[in-house]
Amino acid sequence: MTEPTMPGHRLRGYVSHGEDLRSGRLSPRTYLEETLNRIDELDGTVAAFVVVNREGARRAADESAERWSAGKPLSPIDGMPVAIKDIIETADMPTGQGSPLWEGTDWKRDSASVHALREAGAVIVGKTTTTELASKHPWHETTNPHDPRRTPGGSSSGTAAAVGAGMVPVGLGTQLLGSILRPSSFCGAVGFKPSVGAVNRSGSHDHFSQSCQGSIGATLADTWAVLRAIADRAGGDPGYAGLAGDVDFTRRTKPVTLAVLETGGWSATTDGARRAFAAVKQRLQDHGVQVVDRTQDDRVETVEKAVADALRLTQAIVAWEGRWPLNTYADMDAAKLSLDARDRLKTAEAMTQQEYRELLDQRATARATYEDAAAHYDAMITLAACGAAPAGLDSTGNVAMNVTASLLGCPALTLPVLADEDLPLGLQVLGRTGHDAALFDVANWIAGDALGRSDLVGTVG
Repeated sequence: MTEPTMPGHRLRGYVSHGEDLRSGRLSPRTYLEETLNRIDELDGTVAAFVVVNREGARRAADESAERWSAGKPLSPIDGMPVAIKDIIETADMPTGQGSPLWEGTDWKRDSASVHALREAGAVIVGKTTTTELASKHPWHETTNPHDPRRTPGGSSSGTAAAVGAGMVPVGLGTQLLGSILRPSSFCGAVGFKPSVGAVNRSGSHDHFSQSCQGSIGATLADTWAVLRAIADRAGGDPGYAGLAGDVDFTRRTKPVTLAVLETGGWSATTDGARRAFAAVKQRLQDHGVQVVDRTQDDRVETVEKAVADALRLTQAIVAWEGRWPLNTYADMDAAKLSLDARDRLKTAEAMTQQEYRELLDQRATARATYEDAAAHYDAMITLAACGAAPAGLDSTGNVAMNVTASLLGCPALTLPVLADEDLPLGLQVLGRTGHDAALFDVANWIAGDALGRSDLVGTVG
């Protein structure tokens, strides 16, 4: 198993510096300036940011420094530079949604998650690029930080690229099909798609029933801490209790049994990706973990059959749910919508409510089947993408390996521990819905103990 090449010096986490922040050996302003220098150095090529709020970030970092100096930080992420995907509203920066229709639009309010981050003392650095309306079409030519000729993935393109390049330790993303897991895999970052409803999405332009707001970070500890801080202050989506539990990153408990979930996307994976996955599977088994696949457990085979058509099913659900606002956007100026967006609107207008009801029934069956099987395992593992980031910037890559977690509504993590074509590739770990902290416990052991990547853990100091 080879590890991917990485950009030169890069920031590695924030919350692990807690003791340095408390003692004064490290200042949030110093950390921010390294962040801004990294952005100045690399973003001319990567193009991860739509806007960087240097003045506001420096002001927030100085305020954070005063709190740390007084021994009164607001949270473990007080002073942490955070990037925000440009479909999530911020009071001090426009939210353009990756669309010519909304470019430069000032919504004059913070989303629930951004307001919660500010309450926790986080430093909001800037807005990162997204594909059009967080869907498929990339209006911005954001590049992969490991190879500018390749896509960073999408739709959380800029956040994943910024973290993968070491510009920021963490950023917010959203996922409907594969918009956190896939770009994190391509860019070499930790990506976390939480259980559906776990994080309050109010003020974020992604109203779909499978949408969720998650985090992309340099370490597991940072990735968790950001969402933990948001959920503590803003809860989950209306009707959901929100992210549950907490994680002790200093304690690692070896899982007993893991299941391999190929999903319907396995046939699209590259030979290199499969070899990398097989090497990690063998590594886990060498550490005494039982790894079971569809040929060894009928429950896993039943899940495989239930999710085999996950992409088609999700695309149909999303088409119906996206009828609005696409119809009103078309009324405003259809010429400013991509051909893909207009095609999705045509599909939605040809559907009926009864068809949508049947789709939801199919999804409910798949979710129940998965939860029944998942209860017998510590987690399930698979590839986080079909392979390395493909060449070209016209497409954000195949979502086939990511859409299953979205359909199921379960939490999923990608760990940047594999490589394909000498480029980053993620190992995807899926957990039980509502058991997000337990998923991190498993990922913590896999990264830190089984694979020897303690740098990805980021133990809190």
